[in-house]
Amino acid sequence: MRILLVEDEPAIAQVVTHALRAEGFEAVHCLTGGDALAAARGQDFDLAVLDVGLPDIGGFALCRQLRRERDLPVIFLTAQDAEADRILGLEIGADDYVTKPFSPRELVARVRVVLRRMQPPQPAPTRQNDAVFAHDAEGHRIRYRGRVLDLTRYEYGLLAALLQRPGAVLTRAQLMDRVWGDALESGDRTVDTHIKTLRAKLRDVSPDEDPIRTHRGLGYSLEVGA
Repeated sequence: MRILLVEDEPAIAQVVTHALRAEGFEAVHCLTGGDALAAARGQDFDLAVLDVGLPDIGGFALCRQLRRERDLPVIFLTAQDAEADRILGLEIGADDYVTKPFSPRELVARVRVVLRRMQPPQPAPTRQNDAVFAHDAEGHRIRYRGRVLDLTRYEYGLLAALLQRPGAVLTRAQLMDRVWGDALESGDRTVDTHIKTLRAKLRDVSPDEDPIRTHRGLGYSLEVGA
């Protein structure tokens, strides 16, 4: 898999690039955001590791520009251990966040975790599941009552996770681990917010139904009966 590393400190970039290549990744290093955008126009990447404090384009702005073309997983690097920066990065869709100084081996492990999370989950092979929901795992599409849902990455991840175990109660921690991995330290509000938007999209299809069940103090489950 090809990894885009955007880091303006050559010493750090050299160590990270070496660690990625030693684990079998193809690593492409860019010193600036402008170079990264040019590289992304010429080749496809499976994941980007972006320094927040770049000299030309901030890492957050670069993330938005890179994602205009495709839904690219992103891990941010920063020297600032500030909660506000972590929250901002995650709110714009970061898949993970690593604070300098860091272990190159840990970063490579986080890269693997994010890439593994991006692999499509296998839907539960139940007849009830097919009656209400149709999950095209390879195409990252879910149909509800015959209509394809227009879902964000995390809404899709939540619904796919619930579809894997219809009727089972998944805790917020379990959903965080399956959809966001270890990217967030505190995720209750994030899960609840995405459940709310997911419910709204399901109601657009079938206003009288609410297949997502809330279990107070526990988590959520999905009812898939016809």
